[in-house]
Amino acid sequence: MARISHCFLFQRRPASGLSRGRCGVFWLWNWGLLLAAAIGLGLISLVLATGTYGWPVFWDYLSSPVLLALNLLPPALLSTLLYSLLGRAWLAQLLTAIPVLALSVGNYYKLTFRNDPVIASDLLVLGEAGTMTQRYRLFLTRSIAAALALAVLSVVVLAAFVRGRPRFKGRLAGVLVGLAVSGALVPVYASDELYTDSARLDHLNEWVSTQQYLSHGLIYPFLHSIKQALPHPPDGYSRQEAQALLGQYEDADIPDGEKVNLVGIMLEAFADFSGYDQIQFQQDVYADFHQLESESYSGNLITNIFAGGTINTERAFLTGLSSGDFNFRTDTSSYVWYFRNQGYHTSGDHPSNQWFYNRSNINSYLGFEQYRFVENYYSQFMDGSTADDSVFFPALTDSILEQLQADQPLFSFSVSYQGHGPYSSEQCLWGETDDYIANYDLDEASRTILANYLGSVQNTSGYLLQLAQQLEACEEPVLLVVFGDHKPWLGNNSTVYSALGIDLFDSDRDSLYNCWSTRYLIWANDAAKEILGNDFVGTGPDISPCFLMNLLFEQCGWEGDAYMQAVHDCWQALPVIQTSGFYVTDEGELTWSLSEADQALAQRFSFLEYYRSTHFSG
Repeated sequence: MARISHCFLFQRRPASGLSRGRCGVFWLWNWGLLLAAAIGLGLISLVLATGTYGWPVFWDYLSSPVLLALNLLPPALLSTLLYSLLGRAWLAQLLTAIPVLALSVGNYYKLTFRNDPVIASDLLVLGEAGTMTQRYRLFLTRSIAAALALAVLSVVVLAAFVRGRPRFKGRLAGVLVGLAVSGALVPVYASDELYTDSARLDHLNEWVSTQQYLSHGLIYPFLHSIKQALPHPPDGYSRQEAQALLGQYEDADIPDGEKVNLVGIMLEAFADFSGYDQIQFQQDVYADFHQLESESYSGNLITNIFAGGTINTERAFLTGLSSGDFNFRTDTSSYVWYFRNQGYHTSGDHPSNQWFYNRSNINSYLGFEQYRFVENYYSQFMDGSTADDSVFFPALTDSILEQLQADQPLFSFSVSYQGHGPYSSEQCLWGETDDYIANYDLDEASRTILANYLGSVQNTSGYLLQLAQQLEACEEPVLLVVFGDHKPWLGNNSTVYSALGIDLFDSDRDSLYNCWSTRYLIWANDAAKEILGNDFVGTGPDISPCFLMNLLFEQCGWEGDAYMQAVHDCWQALPVIQTSGFYVTDEGELTWSLSEADQALAQRFSFLEYYRSTHFSG
């Protein structure tokens, strides 16, 4: 070891008098090992990027020089910059490994739990994500353990064998070159054309958004997603054109005699599984829900999310924007503001923490005057923890009935929490597993998960029906709008769905609806039916959350605000615009490509929604 330490390669700088050739070898050794270690981190990220999709996906990455370079360049550039700044290769490797491994491991777990990759916008809710991981059972796989061990080993090796410290001029040159190359690569990583062309889909499905993402590796698609995390105009967007389109309409008032009270409830992970022949029900857990549905105008809600991402559906409904993932940081145009300007009192409940998805602030930005969370209300019942439906529904019902006695109409929108996954795989919390399903061919963990979900659904349905019955007894006119935010988590990697034979990941209609659809219903008490001249019973169209308010207004015979009127033609022709790329037309046809006329309507909608998201008109 003493002999090695005297080798010219392991000095801090080349000794004076060392030949130019040996000096070159010295720096090639130091920079070469550093870059090799950083590239190794990039390869580790690609191994973990596949999640449970397997090694064939990793070999696909390696077969594409372009895709490989796009994933390996970022850690190489970062380590170069850090080495130039700090002059210590091991420290540069350590500081590069931390974000690369954090992204890789976080993505692995998110894929496992929710079949959803980590994207740049997730960093905006990092605190919430950290808290939610406590609900899942983290585990150490051999892949993760090997990745961590190799990363530590690379730091140790660089500390022992890469000791060269460039002088100031050399370090400055390294920083400048690194920054210049990074700047030049920004448009490369932002290019949608390159992103589309570089996908490797040999073993993945291009119609499934998660697999679309994974077909590009990990670091590359994450960096590409940064521009989606910030508001950016659609191709061809003109602010003046969008303003002119919207300027053709004026907000229409709700007639004074028709200002019925509106109560909206979004149910966490609530979906109707009664149509699946694969589930052998022991009882009708949806009896109460189906009773209410038979008295309602109802249909399929085609969401953008699966097993998580609640606010996407929630805020799409409230704003009319196709995706509720917009980064709300100031007052934002919404239907809540419209109701408020029409003289409605705007309120709601969510029996979880006010910081979750920053609802405390964002709900006020959307126009809510009053909102109750754990911190300002439900903690008195649950000792500071989230409240289940046995607390939530009675409290919400009492609040609604009290607010209905006020002199002004009510717009209430609340979000439940009880159905939030994961569901226990060890004990049925709603009785016995056999109370709900047979399915004895399933493993016991899967049966227990499914029974816990169905027990929760049955419980929620009962409370929902009770609420409707109490509203029916009211003299005040009330409309009730209920929908689920997304399909539920059913085991890591959707294992229960797979075990049941319910396909989620093909591009056919059944698979897409298995993955993305929930139910919506619009119910009215007798007083509201009489005022609006509509019995609110029947089958409605399949629809996106962003158009659900349009459908509600159509049923009520109201025109709505200028934005609602401006997007009317689009939602009539394309009632479903799903962010993974498919549409459902007014004739019920599912398609991935649009006619020229429908494409023009979709583009018009994209212009209008972007203008709405960036120009407050409350």
